[in-house]
Parts: sequence; C-alpha cells; structure tokens
Amino acid sequence: MAHEREIAEEQEFLDLALRALDHMRQGARSLRDSAAVANMRGAGDLVERDVVMGTALHRLDQLAIGDQSLFFGRIDYQANGNGTGDTYHVGRLAVSDEALNPLVIDWRAPVAEAFYRATGVEPLGLSRRRHVAIRANEVSGVEDEYFADANGELDLPEDEVRSATEEGLVDGGMALGGPGALLAALGRARTGRMGDIIATIQGEQDQIIRSPLAGVLLVQGGPGTGKTAVALHRAAYLLFTHRATLERQGVLVVGPNPLFLNYIENVLPSLGESGVTLSTIAGLVTNVEVRGVDPEEVDQLKGDLRMAKVLARALRTRERALRADVEIPVGRAIVVLRARYTKEVVERACRRPGNHNQRRSAVGRELATRLAHEYRDRFVHDVSEEVNAMGELADLIRNTPQFKDALQRVWPRLSGQELLHDLLGAPALLKAAGQGILTEQEVALLYRPRFTSSEEIAWTKSDAALIDEARVLVGPRRRPRPVPKINDPGLLAGIDLDAYSGDHRAAALREAQRLAVVQSQELDEAEFVTYGHIVVDEAQDLSPMELRVLKRRDLTGSMTIVGDMGQATTASSSASWDVLLDVLAPRRAPSRVDLTVSYRTPEEVLNFAAKTLLAATPGLEPPRPVRRAGALPIVQEVSEFEFNNALVNLTKQEIEAVAPGRVAVIVTSKRVDEIVSVLREGGLEAIDPRDQESKGLSADLVVLAAEGANGLEFDAVLVVEPGQIANRGAVSETGVTPRGLRTLYVALTRPTRRLAIVACEELPATLR
Repeated sequence: MAHEREIAEEQEFLDLALRALDHMRQGARSLRDSAAVANMRGAGDLVERDVVMGTALHRLDQLAIGDQSLFFGRIDYQANGNGTGDTYHVGRLAVSDEALNPLVIDWRAPVAEAFYRATGVEPLGLSRRRHVAIRANEVSGVEDEYFADANGELDLPEDEVRSATEEGLVDGGMALGGPGALLAALGRARTGRMGDIIATIQGEQDQIIRSPLAGVLLVQGGPGTGKTAVALHRAAYLLFTHRATLERQGVLVVGPNPLFLNYIENVLPSLGESGVTLSTIAGLVTNVEVRGVDPEEVDQLKGDLRMAKVLARALRTRERALRADVEIPVGRAIVVLRARYTKEVVERACRRPGNHNQRRSAVGRELATRLAHEYRDRFVHDVSEEVNAMGELADLIRNTPQFKDALQRVWPRLSGQELLHDLLGAPALLKAAGQGILTEQEVALLYRPRFTSSEEIAWTKSDAALIDEARVLVGPRRRPRPVPKINDPGLLAGIDLDAYSGDHRAAALREAQRLAVVQSQELDEAEFVTYGHIVVDEAQDLSPMELRVLKRRDLTGSMTIVGDMGQATTASSSASWDVLLDVLAPRRAPSRVDLTVSYRTPEEVLNFAAKTLLAATPGLEPPRPVRRAGALPIVQEVSEFEFNNALVNLTKQEIEAVAPGRVAVIVTSKRVDEIVSVLREGGLEAIDPRDQESKGLSADLVVLAAEGANGLEFDAVLVVEPGQIANRGAVSETGVTPRGLRTLYVALTRPTRRLAIVACEELPATLR
C-alpha cells in the first residue's frame, strides 16, 4: 500500500539532492574548463594542470549515475538526550549541498553499515529503516521497518496503523532486511546482465563485503545466495576504503569464462569503479589464444599438480652437454669447443640460482671465454695485449654462427610455448620428463603431433596454465624496454567538445595532442602483472595448475575466493577448499564464511534439486530459500519421435509464462547447435550466446551448455535430457558421476521463477 505522506516527503528530499548533485557536477566541469585554458609558464605548471584535469575528469565520471536512483534508503537513529535522532539517506554516492552539509551518504561508508546489518535483536541504534523505490527521479513507494528501543517499545507515528515486528519479515526463522524491496528486486525480469544489489544487501552479505582487506577470505555459497554479487560489491567497498593503496596496486576479478565476464561486466561500473581488471585464468596468460578443447581425461591430467614437476624436469633435459666437439672459426684460425667443456659448464650452471634464460648468458660467456683462452694459448705470442684483447676476442667468438648453434644445443633460449610444444610433441621427451611421475597411459594421453608453425597450434584452456608455469621456469627472453605507445584516440571521451567555446575546445584538443605519445614499459610475456587484491568467482572449478597462475598474480596475499563445492563441474576441478588452500598457501590463516540463504532460487526449485546435490556431494547442505515462485517444476518424458515438438511447445509455454523475462535451454555441450536448430525450425529465435554476432545473454531465448552455466541466472530454465548431463565423465553411457550430478545441479538451479525438464531418455534416479 502506498503511503502518500512518506512518498511526498522523500520526493521533496530527492529533488533537493538532485539539485545538489547538479551543483557538484557543475563544480567539476568548471574545474576541468579552467584547467583546459590555464596559462602554462613552466614544467611545474604543466604537471599541476594535468593533475587538476585528471581529478576533474575522474570526479565527473564518479558523478555520472545515468538513470539509476540517487538513493534507495534512509536510516533514523533513536532519539538522543535532546529528543532528536540523526537521519541519513543511503545511496550509490555521497552528495552534499553548497554549504557542504551531507545529504546522501555512500553505501560503503561506515555510517551506512546499520542500514544493512540492523535487526530486531541488534537494531544498532536505529528506530527506523526505510527503503525508497525511485524510478526516473520519481519516488514510487516506501517501505518502513521499525525497531524497538532499549525498553522494547516501537516508536510508531501516532496516525500510523501498520504491521511491524522486531525483526522484519521472517520466513522459516530468517530475518530479512527490507523484505518488500528485496522480493520486488528478485521478482523483476532478468535483463541478461547482472545488476548491483546495493539497495537490498542483507546482513550476512554485508558482513562479507565489509571484511578486512588483509588475508584470504573464502565464501562458500549455494545457488542463489548472491555470492557473485557479494564478491563484486566487496571489490567496490575495498576500493572505496583503501583507495590510495588499491588504485596503485590494482584489483583483479577472475571469472570462469568470457560469457560470465560479459554477464557481470556492468556491476562495478554501476558502483562507480571502472578501473578493475576482469579476466579468465587463460586471459591472464598473454599471447596465448585458446582455440582448442582437450578431452576430459587430458584436461584433468594437465590440471594435476604433478605437471609442475614434469615441466621442471622437461626443462632440465634441455640443458645438456654436447655429444661431440664443435669447430669454431676465429679469423683464419679454428678453435675447438670440446664436449667435456660443455659438460663442466652445464653442471655448474645447473647449480646456479635464476631461471633458464638468465643462466644462458652465463653459459655463453663462460664457453666463449674458455675458447678465447685456447685461442690465445695457441695463436697469440705477445701476451701483453691480453687484457685489452680477451674481451673483444670472446665477443667475436660468441657472434659466430657456429658458436650460436652450439650454444642453442647446449642451453637453448626458450619461451614457455616452445617448451610445452616441444614436450607434448616428442614421446621421448614426455617419457623422460614423466618418469616416476606419470604412468605410461598418462604419458600417452599427453602426446599430440607437433606443428610446423606456432599459428597452427590450437592451445587449450589447460595449456594456458601450463605455459604460464613454463614461463616461470624459462624466464623472460629479453629485457623490458621503454617503447612508444599511442594513447586511445578517445583520450577526452565523455567530454562534449562541441559544447565548448572556441578557446576551450582548442585548449582541450591541444591537451589531447600533447599526451598522444607516451612512454610505456613493454613487458616480456614471462613477466607478470600483480594485483593488490584478487577476487575469484566459481573457484570450485579451478584446477591446481590454474590456482598456481592466480598465486603468481597475488602481490599482497589479499584475496576474496567465492564458490560452491556442490557446483564443481570441470574435469580438473580441485573440488575441495582444502586442496585449494594447499595450492595457494596463504601467508596467514584464511577466514571462511558460509552463505546459507538463497534469495534468487525459489523454494520449489531448491527442493526439487536437493536430491541431486545430496547424491553428488553428500556432506553439503543446500541453502535455505526465502521465497516461493508459485510454480512447481514441470517434467515431460516423451518418446524420441515426440521430442522435437515437445521441446518447442514447452519452450513456447515458458516464454509466455515469464514474458518479458528471459529463458535458457540447457543441454550438454555436444548438443547446443542441434537444439538451436530444432528451436529455430519451430519458429523460435534461439541463439548460442557465445556467438559474437548475437545479442549474447540479453537475448530472450538462449541455448547454453550445462558445463558453462555456472553463475548465470534466468527467469525460466528448460533442462534437456538431464540423464546426458549427469553422465559426464562416466565410462558407460548409462552411468552417472558425481561431477555429472554436480553439473546437473547447476543446470537445475539457474531459474529465478520456473523450471522445466524434457527427456526421452531415462531420468537420473535423483529426479524420479
């Protein structure tokens, strides 16, 4: 029920806050414009102008909230000794009036914590919490929750008659903050992109978001608990709280696949944070294009921690003495590089610290110097010139083609790609590197034919982690050097130059031209960018070798790792928090928090999927739902002849039921193209969202591989042939595996409203 008085009150305040926001924007524009036309007399003035311009542009970016609501809540504290209590409006950014009096506080500020944490048991000094619904700068509704004071009394307005409890809405013993706002947000149709949840963050989620920066924080959360949103909001909170440190050190968010990154990419910008790096594990490994897919047994083996030892041994087999002497021409004379020399030098080099390519220089210098001495002893009679000539003579020897060829055989200069490609393409090298570590069958699994050109190699996701490991072992092939880099031509993007006067426009264009060419430090591919904080989502699907990739990017030991071991679906998955921690080896004791409440996934779906979770991961409890969708899951078992028509008709039914929401049809990866064709032949505009030319997840109807559905959500989901999904990794066609059941559990728990199943094969026992 709308409360007209409160709506009018909040509308008046909103109008005031919007005027104050416009004033703040005008101040930033004035600062920008004054910097653009300032008179510069020296280098100091130029630096000052650049700082002012950068500050103004950054501030304008912060103040741009688009069509999002300026604030969404209000907290009223209990009356103090003067009979009045403080009141704060909570929003997505801080707003002050012309006299610098605060009107809206940032949701990340410490004073805003009570908005998310207060309950009837612990009101944190509040007398009232208000959720405000705003659309297009118009207040459309309010929702008030009242809290008892120290005497157990509620301070309700005298003319108010409404229900109020000490804990807000309670369903099954759970206290929800702002239940009306929460349920309204959950009931909205999906858009194909994840949005922020700052208006509806719950107490257990807020506790995670505001956890200290230092150390590793593990977050275990089942479907619908909001673990992804919590992790992203934690990144925004940490940047707000530790701005000076983290803007310098960087923040990295790691997701399972590019489709997932597209799904979450708008969340942090909507919170005013645009400087965060989003990447997959493979994306962190530069200059490696992932185009291939390994068979599951190969993927599992490549992700095994033993592969680190195999790569290290493979590199040692490349550091070897010559089998025969080599003649090196020096002018008209010839010196001989003895095989025994190389044996002695290699043995010494293997005992030296440093990576492979670093030690190569020492090997080359030592061998060239040895040959220079031999040349002197045989051909130089006037030894008085030794000091001046020996260095030049050694350099002359090192530059001969014969010496370079010999050195490449003794101690080759390698890249990570070359080391891995050579290893996987040579059965003898694989056998030598894997002796005592891998079985004969595993060695055979790893072998693949060599390619003549690096462009022909279809690297896989698991290859990328191995290349990263190999790069650490071989080291950079060259030293970093400054190189000219052309800035983005949109240097002044976001500024309407046409709105400037002539002088302003000319000055801004001069600024862009002056900064067009800058010096940047080009890194070798074996040199890694590190980050002050790393957020890892869907961590349960990372292999031990992929976890080592992450560990190398960790600068300070500060990480937020979220996942659900009940949704571990990859062949190489760690599938255990203990295994994950063993690989990461955090510098201090990690903290773990469990998210136990599912806000997104309705009760009907969670109950239906519970048996599948229990069969896949017996020790894991499903989350508790907060709401019902009012629709039980639909199961249609049909004959093979009826399958196509049943699939099309059921899909149409689900589309109509959730319109204008979005529907996903989830199948095994091998059948995605087939199901897309069936639905299109039935008159439906189905797409594979991985297609770069499509609308992606914003399309009304998508067909997803069950293996890539982690973290996504849709209004309705139709699971095709759950028995085939549950069969992942099984030896027989009719068996099920824990990993297959976990993949099925992921597929079943993607909907926010409706779930349907269609099958012509036998259903898994957990669904019968």
